[in-house]
Order: sequence, then C-alpha cells, then structure tokens
Amino acid sequence: MSTDNSNPSSLTEGPVDAQVSKKIGLAPSATSSSDSKNQSLYVWDLPTRIFHWLLALFVGTSFYTGLTGGFDIMDYHMLSGYGILTLVLFRCIWGFVGNEYARFRQFIAGPKRVMNYVKARLGKDSGQLTAAPIVGHNPLGGWSVMAMLGALLTQAGTGLFANDDIFTEGPLVHLISGRLSSQLTGVHETMAWIIGGLVILHLVAIAFYHLRYAENLWLPMIKGSHRLSSAERTQLTDADNAWIRGLLLLAITTAGVFYLVEYV
Repeated sequence: MSTDNSNPSSLTEGPVDAQVSKKIGLAPSATSSSDSKNQSLYVWDLPTRIFHWLLALFVGTSFYTGLTGGFDIMDYHMLSGYGILTLVLFRCIWGFVGNEYARFRQFIAGPKRVMNYVKARLGKDSGQLTAAPIVGHNPLGGWSVMAMLGALLTQAGTGLFANDDIFTEGPLVHLISGRLSSQLTGVHETMAWIIGGLVILHLVAIAFYHLRYAENLWLPMIKGSHRLSSAERTQLTDADNAWIRGLLLLAITTAGVFYLVEYV
C-alpha cells in the first residue's frame, strides 16, 4: 500500500481536534466546526486490534494471579506471561512489517517533534508542525507505546528465569545460577509495579483526551477506523488489513515461545 510518510506530524491517537489543528497550522477548511466528521479512515488493522485487546486481557490476568498467588493460580500466571511474551514479540516485528500506521517509523518522534506536539496541545504557539490531519499514535503516545513494550518484554523475559523459592520457577531457571535467578526475580517483581503505573497513565490519557478534546481513543481500536471531515480524509489513505500476514506472524511467534519454554 502506498501512503504519504513525508509529513512527520501525521501521528495521533484520535481524530483531529479543531483547536489543536488550528495551533499546528491546519487549513481552515479542514478544521471548521461546521465540517462534520462524516468520513471514515481505516487505521488499525485486525492484527493490531487483536494484539491490543489480548494484551490487555493477559496483563490483567498476570496482575490478578501474581497478587493472588497459590499453586494452581501460578500456573495461569505463567501461561499469561507466555501470552504476553508472544504478543510483545509479535508487536515488535509487526512494527516493521505491519501496515503504515502500525510501523514504528510512523509514530516514533524526536524530542523536538514531541515538544511541539505538547505545546500545541497546551495551546501555545507551535510553528514547527505542518498542516495535515493526524492519525495513529501521536508523538507523545508513540513513546508511551515503546515504554510499555519495553517494560512488558523485560517483565516476561525475567519471568522465564524467576522463582519464588517455594514451588514455582520459570522454565529457563535451570540455565542460570540461583543467585542470578533471585536477582531477576527482584527485577520481575519491581517491573510489575512499573507496568501498573504505565497502565494507569494510559487510562488517564484516554480519559483526558475524551474530556478535554472530545477524542474517543478506544473506539477506533475496536472498529479500526477514525471519523474525519471530508477535507481531512482526502489527504490520507486507508491502511491495508494484512490479517493473513498478521496471522502467520502470530503463529510463528507462538511457536517460538512454545519451543523456548518446552525444549530449551
């Protein structure tokens, strides 16, 4: 699929907000309050949406089982951890081979672009952002995605080597010393609270964008599309729904994690 990647500011997590668009220089025809959001732009493909909601399910399961404990419960904790590892590996690769809006190059922004975006959101003048509709992850949200992926990869990775000194240990604990396993267990326990903080920050951001800018960030992750005005819509192209490629990649990462925990 061909899409215009020349505009560094075409990155946000919701429809274009008229006030912010004015701040970053969008043409009046694209931000007029009378221009209804009657055009649909397909942004989040099915693999990305499935990843998002399965990850939320597995993270919630891991938190509950990790805090609850118990012999049987920890079996589910380990299974949810394998699920998280599978999904994070999938998303890391999907960031290079997925559709345009899912690729890292579309939403990883430099410090200058991030600050320009923040200034625009705060209502301050920002002449650095160019005039175009913004969809996908915004420059600030893009880094929150990377922080979450990094934290979850660390959490799932250390879990493979962790132990509770009673009856539960990771599948790769036999590869390292008991001392190193204890150290990684400490990292694993600490990262759980860091991830909890990132999840809370994510939910607060969703609520803030909804209340402050009337932007619905969760509905597009269900339906896959954003609502834009006609003028905004003409400047962008739909993402391709590469579900076959996504399904194949998910199968590969699932098989890889299964081999890791069963045969290494």
